[in-house]
Amino acid sequence: MQRTQSPLLARLARVNPTTVFLATLVLVLVALFAPGPVGGLLLLALATVLVWLMVTTWPVQAPATRVIRLVMLTLLIAVAMTKLL
Repeated sequence: MQRTQSPLLARLARVNPTTVFLATLVLVLVALFAPGPVGGLLLLALATVLVWLMVTTWPVQAPATRVIRLVMLTLLIAVAMTKLL
């Protein structure tokens, strides 16, 4: 059975990867330099989006890629929690 692709995923597939990278970099830098709770909440918002993306693409990822993504997500959440506390 073939899954239908959501319009959001189709739109994301057309986005320029450089633009996504630079926007994410800016968000992370703002979150790291923002005072405590504000930065932590921004990082948690980014983690939420990444969890959604990871769950959506999980079936087509190689096991090594899955491990790397889980490690990076864990580090991001750890930094967010550190900023919140």
